[in-house]
Amino acid sequence: MLRIVLVVALVLSLGVLTAAAQHHGHAQSGSAAHAPGGHAAHRQMQATLDEIDRVIASGRGAGMAFAADRHGYPGPLHVLELKDQLRLTPAQEARIIALQEAMFADSRPKSARLMEAEARLRRLFAEGVADEAGVRAAVAESERARTEVRLVHLLTHLQTRRVLTAEQRRLYHEARWAQ
Repeated sequence: MLRIVLVVALVLSLGVLTAAAQHHGHAQSGSAAHAPGGHAAHRQMQATLDEIDRVIASGRGAGMAFAADRHGYPGPLHVLELKDQLRLTPAQEARIIALQEAMFADSRPKSARLMEAEARLRRLFAEGVADEAGVRAAVAESERARTEVRLVHLLTHLQTRRVLTAEQRRLYHEARWAQ
């Protein structure tokens, strides 16, 4: 889901920038702008998607738990990054470390299944064998896997919140989300 949101946001941004450049006479000319993979914006989008895939493959959520994190349900990784600022007790730190280790242990194999499902979907198109039934099945498989990965992260955020005091959650929110 995050990947879709990021792609849509990037595409919309690029559309506005492209229109503005054309309006001001700065559009690229020649075949390089129209060649497959030749447009800088497409290369940047692919680089962003590749980075998201690397993060997810490592067992991290790549924003899959922003709904929780942004609204007072911190995740263990960032709590540990801010442990001094949050003044975690040794018992809290030990519990957060255990939650993080469990999250990664559960997430990594599910993340691998997600990456495999996404690769199968890409292969359908790359091999020229995509049809409606195959695409529907591949997308459904990918989204099931994505759901499992996202749940691991969201549920861990629920558990992490219970370890922190209200004051620690406030400090966390200020450190991560205050402008």
